[in-house]
Amino acid sequence: MSMAVVVFENVQYKRNFNTRKSSAKAETSPSRGFNDPGAMSSGPLYLGFDLSTQQLKGSYVPVYAVAITSKLAVACEARVEFDVDCPKYGVEKGVHVSGEKREVYAPVAMWLEALDLILERLRENGLQFGNVKGVSGAGQQHGSVYWSQEAENRLGTLDPSKTLREQLVPDAFSHPWSPNWQDASTQGECDRFDECLGGEEELAKITGSKAHHRFTGPQILRFREKHPEVYKSTSRISLVSSFLASVFLGSIAPIDISDVCGMNLWDIEGGHWNEPLLALVAGREGIGDLRRKLGDVRKDGESAMGSISTWFVSRYSFPGDCQIAPFTGDNPSTILSLPLRPLDAIISLGTSTTFLISTPKYIPHSSYHFFNHPTTPGLHMFMLCYKNGGLARERVRDSINKSLNIKEEGSWDEFDRAVRSSLYLGMRRSSDPIHLGLYFPLPEIVPNVRPGTWRFYYNPSTGSLNEVKESSGYWQIPRDDARIIVESQLLSLRLRSQNLVHAPNPDLPPQPRRIYLVGGGSLNLTIASLVGDVLGGVEGVYRLDVGGNACALGAAYRAAWSRERTTGERFEEFIGTRWQEREAVEKIGDGYNTSTFGEYGNVLKGFEEMERKVLEIDDTTSIID
Repeated sequence: MSMAVVVFENVQYKRNFNTRKSSAKAETSPSRGFNDPGAMSSGPLYLGFDLSTQQLKGSYVPVYAVAITSKLAVACEARVEFDVDCPKYGVEKGVHVSGEKREVYAPVAMWLEALDLILERLRENGLQFGNVKGVSGAGQQHGSVYWSQEAENRLGTLDPSKTLREQLVPDAFSHPWSPNWQDASTQGECDRFDECLGGEEELAKITGSKAHHRFTGPQILRFREKHPEVYKSTSRISLVSSFLASVFLGSIAPIDISDVCGMNLWDIEGGHWNEPLLALVAGREGIGDLRRKLGDVRKDGESAMGSISTWFVSRYSFPGDCQIAPFTGDNPSTILSLPLRPLDAIISLGTSTTFLISTPKYIPHSSYHFFNHPTTPGLHMFMLCYKNGGLARERVRDSINKSLNIKEEGSWDEFDRAVRSSLYLGMRRSSDPIHLGLYFPLPEIVPNVRPGTWRFYYNPSTGSLNEVKESSGYWQIPRDDARIIVESQLLSLRLRSQNLVHAPNPDLPPQPRRIYLVGGGSLNLTIASLVGDVLGGVEGVYRLDVGGNACALGAAYRAAWSRERTTGERFEEFIGTRWQEREAVEKIGDGYNTSTFGEYGNVLKGFEEMERKVLEIDDTTSIID
C-alpha cells in the first residue's frame, strides 16, 4: 500500500544466505540485479512483471521484471524508474499530485513507454525471449484504467515496427490518467458507500473492507460524476493488473478474483458483484452499463488466459505458444513469492508496516482487509496496513541520539541498547507499571487518528489506564520509547489478527506457524527479536529474501505453475517442491516463548482500551488512508 501500497521493501539478493551480515545501523539494504547467462541458455523461462507506483523508501523501482527457470532460479531482471527514465511526464515518485483536491494520478502513456523500455532492457541483459513459455504480472492495487471504444481493435492490430505507446495513445483510452492508490479525493464517495449497505461494518462484511479513498468503487463513482461524458464514452474499465494483462494478451483481460476485492464492489462470499453497490456507482447509466464496462471476473486462478499477442512474437521473438497467466494486485502477488501455508505470516517492517496471512477463515472487520486468495480456492488473504512503521521508529531513534548528542547520523546503537535495557513493556522491575504507547508521525489508518504520540501506564489487575505527559521515574522519554514503539506496532498486529489464527497443536495457544520478516526493519536483530516474543511463531521467525521484488517473483512463480503443474497440483505444492529455502530464508528467532507470549497477551485488553481513549481524545478523526 499497498495501501498504503503493499509491495515489500527490496532486500539484497545473495546465493549463499548464511554469509549475510546484519546491520544495526540501518534498516534498509539496497537491491542489486542478478542475471545468470547459464540459466538463460536453455530450458523454459517464465516472466513476472510488477507495475507499481514505487517501492518502499530506499528502493524506488516502479516497473520491475524478473525471469526464472523451471527450478525457480532467477535468471534475469530489469527495472525502469519513471522519474529518471521517463522524465517528460513530469512525475514525482511516479505520480502527479493535486494538493488542494488530494488527487494523485499517473499518466497511462508513461506506463506503456516504461513497458517498451523494460522489454528492451531485458533483451540487453541477455534474456532469450524465445525460451519464455509463460508470463504473469502484478499491478498496484486499486488503480483504474479507462479504455475507449477503439481499445479492442487497437490491441488486436498492433504493428511490430512501432512501440506500444505510439499505437495505443491516445486513441485506445477515453481518459489519459489513472487514479493512484495514494489518492484521497473520495471522502464523500466513501461516505455514500458506507451508507449504501447500512454502515462500514456491513460493507466490510460483504466486500472485505470498509470504504477507503483508494478503493476502485469510490474512485469510479467520482470519475462518473466528475467526467460524465468521458464515462459514457468508456467501453471498459480495467484495474492496473488487468490493464497490463490486456497489453500482453492483445485483448482486454478480465479482472482477477483476488484483485477485484480491492474495489468495494465484490461480494466475496457470494462470488458476484454486489448490485446495490453497482447501482450506486452506475447512477442513471444503469447497472447493465457498468457491468459491461467492468467485464467478467476471472475466478479460475490456475489456467492461462490465452497465448501472447502476436506483437510480442514479432517484435521480441516470444514463442507463439507463450501463455499469459492471470495477473493480480501487488499485495496478492507478494504472498505467491514463497510457499506460504495457512498460519504462516509475512510482516513487512519497511517505511510502512504490513501484515499478510493466508487463512481459510473469513472474519471481516472494518479495521483490516480480506481478499480472495489469487490461486487457491477456499483460502483468503488477510491484510493489515499501517502508514507508520520505519518512519516512526526512526523518529524515536533520532530523538534518542539527539538527547545523547550522538553525531553519527542514522545510528541504531543507542536505540538497540535502550530496547535491551528493560524486561518488556518498559518494566525494569516486575513492580514497575506497564508502559503502553502509540507513535504516529503520519495520520494512521488503524486506529484512524491524526498524527501524534500518546503514552499510558496500565495496570492489568485493576484495568486502570493513566496517560503519561512527561518523563517520570518510571518512563524516561525518549529512551524508553525505543522498546515501547516496537512493542506497540507488534501488539496492534496481534490484537487484530488473533481471531484469524488457531493453535498449531492442542498444547499451544493460537498463533502463527512461521513468521517471515521483510523490509529494512528485518535487518535489525534487536527489532526482529521482539517479533517472536509478542506474536509467537511455533516454527520460528525468519528473514525472507526473495530477491529484487517479491511481487514480480510471485508473478513469475504463478506463470511457471500455470504452465508446468500436474493435474490437481496446488500452487503451494508446486512451489514447495521446487523452492530452495536455504537460499531464501534465514532463521533469526526461536519464535514462541511461553512466558513472554502470555505476558503480552495479558495487556491486549489494555492496548485496545488505550486506542479507544486516543480516538476519544482525537476529535478531528477522519478517514485517511
